Amino acid sequence: MNIEKLTALALADMMLATDGSPENLVAACHRVFDAPQPWAPGVCVALVLRTGENFHYFSRHELADILWELLGRGYVDFDDDDEDGQDDESTFVELQEVRRYCLDQPIRPPKPAWLAALSLPELPTVGDLSAWLNEPVGALRWFADQWRIARDEQLSLQHYHYRWVPKRSGGLRLIEIPKERLRRIQQKILRQILDLVPPHPSAHGFRRGHSCVTHAARHAGQHAVVRMDLKDFFPSIQHSRIQALFEKLGYPESVAGTLARICVNRAPHGLFRDKQAGGSLAWSERQALKSPHLPQGSPCSPALANLCAHRLDIRLDSLARSLGASYSRYADDLAFSGGDDFARSAERFHIQVAAIALEEGFRVNTRKTRLMREGTRQQVTGIVVNSHPNIARDDYDKLKATLTNCVRHGPESQNRENHPNFQAYLAGRISYVSMVNSDRAAKLRRLMADIVWPT
Repeated sequence: MNIEKLTALALADMMLATDGSPENLVAACHRVFDAPQPWAPGVCVALVLRTGENFHYFSRHELADILWELLGRGYVDFDDDDEDGQDDESTFVELQEVRRYCLDQPIRPPKPAWLAALSLPELPTVGDLSAWLNEPVGALRWFADQWRIARDEQLSLQHYHYRWVPKRSGGLRLIEIPKERLRRIQQKILRQILDLVPPHPSAHGFRRGHSCVTHAARHAGQHAVVRMDLKDFFPSIQHSRIQALFEKLGYPESVAGTLARICVNRAPHGLFRDKQAGGSLAWSERQALKSPHLPQGSPCSPALANLCAHRLDIRLDSLARSLGASYSRYADDLAFSGGDDFARSAERFHIQVAAIALEEGFRVNTRKTRLMREGTRQQVTGIVVNSHPNIARDDYDKLKATLTNCVRHGPESQNRENHPNFQAYLAGRISYVSMVNSDRAAKLRRLMADIVWPT
């Protein structure tokens, strides 16, 4: 960054600590250089005209960019007596050496009503954040990954455990599990900040009172159902979007940046050396994981992903409504459904969805896009929705046959996948069926009760 850009940042910091009136902005310019500046009145008037009542909503970098345009590339009129409003005498501004830097916090604008209603914790400085999390400032910088060397492979210096798991559709997924102390910090951020911010009503994943069943129920009994999938959902959400989200929630840039860095991770390079594991990923997937991204396995990531997808949900919901259709999202699974009008446009609909997703920083996995018309099996997150949410017949029959054989031949004969706790595994499968169709689950529970388990 050159000296002129640094000077513009120094001016922005000093100005943001004032009330934003032209006279105080001029005084701020004088304080930075410890001397009156002949260009200051013209620049400050132009700045006020440019920012208006939203002056304090601009970040220091946004304000510095405007000042750089006025001071470095633009022209400034110094002739205050010009009656026709034209720039008769204009020149580039030559900046002096900065003599004073502003250490005061910028004046925060009044919170909008929606933000004030959330009653989020007040954290004006990183020191306040440190006290709130009950961690030293130095520890926060450590957990924010500010000191790690990109190629550092020492496990003791990393904040996450890593595990590769296969995807059902093929390929591998990296699970990044924060270590105990970092997990405790992230859980507090989740419970006392993120959980207080409601996601879009169309988001059904990772929310209390919502599930894959409520997601699927939105699309029951429709003429056409379109199912789409977002590619690399968590890794595609990078650090800059997380910091922008925390700033939108009213936190200063330094606090928002620290919170964001605590919630993201960079996968170490050593994970990608094995050609059978990380090395088998596509180049774009490896780069996303190596850069600061939402880690799949962190307690904060699901809530942050929902909030970062808020604009996506708004736009896709509006698109669906324009066609008389319904929209909902469960994590990276998008579902749309509607009547005859939607069915007629469904063949081209996915192109519009993919374009909106790309504009919002996401990519659609076109290989998983499905158009399911009336008369064929319509499934959303594995739940059949042709008339009402239900378990797929073949899945139900397979589970029922397993339970029946357990009754007849003993549970050991049916544990072909060597589950360590086969009884808990079957109980979990029955609970899932109960969530979708309680009547069918009652029949399975009766069979389960007849099984004789070894002591």
